[in-house]
Amino acid sequence: MKLLIVEDEAPAARRLQTLLSEVASSAEVVEVLDSVEGTVAWLKHPQHPPVDLLLFDIQLADGLSFEIFEQVPVPYPVIFTTAFDEYALRAFQVHSVDYLLKPVSAEALARSLEKFRQHYAAAPSFDVKALLQTLQTGAGQTTYKNRFLVKLGERLLSVSQEEIAYFTSEEKVVVLYTNTGRKYAIDYTLDDLEKFLDPNLFFRLNRQFMARVNALESIHTYFNGKLKVYLTPATDREVMVSRDKAPLFREWLDR
Repeated sequence: MKLLIVEDEAPAARRLQTLLSEVASSAEVVEVLDSVEGTVAWLKHPQHPPVDLLLFDIQLADGLSFEIFEQVPVPYPVIFTTAFDEYALRAFQVHSVDYLLKPVSAEALARSLEKFRQHYAAAPSFDVKALLQTLQTGAGQTTYKNRFLVKLGERLLSVSQEEIAYFTSEEKVVVLYTNTGRKYAIDYTLDDLEKFLDPNLFFRLNRQFMARVNALESIHTYFNGKLKVYLTPATDREVMVSRDKAPLFREWLDR
């Protein structure tokens, strides 16, 4: 099985390739592209390598991957990777397009590949205009993630967003801290969380921290236009907001 990956985030592309090697040893990634323009050019080229399946991220650097379908015929089945809300995911189901919700898991990828093997010997019908219309109709109905399923020993717990104080990246693992000081590792990146969580309640302070408004104990001006943030529960790590991001943070606090 030969695949083309279209993904503008290098870590996400590498993760897909790693997962493919784990769940489909016969899979061969013929190329990784990162833009609408590059993918259109690739598909238009009369001698592009043959592929069986396309993996498309929806949000690319130069637009949405839906635009590819409007510019060039896409004669291959497509699986989308997406961080869209549940309303949009229902639209994909209605229009017979498979999807993987980021961050992609090995189990979800394996299920999608099995679905492809069983049902998509030929490209599924894909009405991009109908899908776009459905998405636009629901544009004002954005929903955000309200709960996180976490593991505590052998137990599974559901943590509501009201219980969350902040998230922090610790040695390549994102950890959720609750208002009471409990902490749980979660299978999301901070970039993912920016898409899933209500931006009125959560702010990405820097590359290591994303905090809920209730976790901001105090904020102090700092050297060179930076802001120093003290969180509750307290952390022994210094939490700084950069000079460039400080105006956005001030604006967010004043909403």
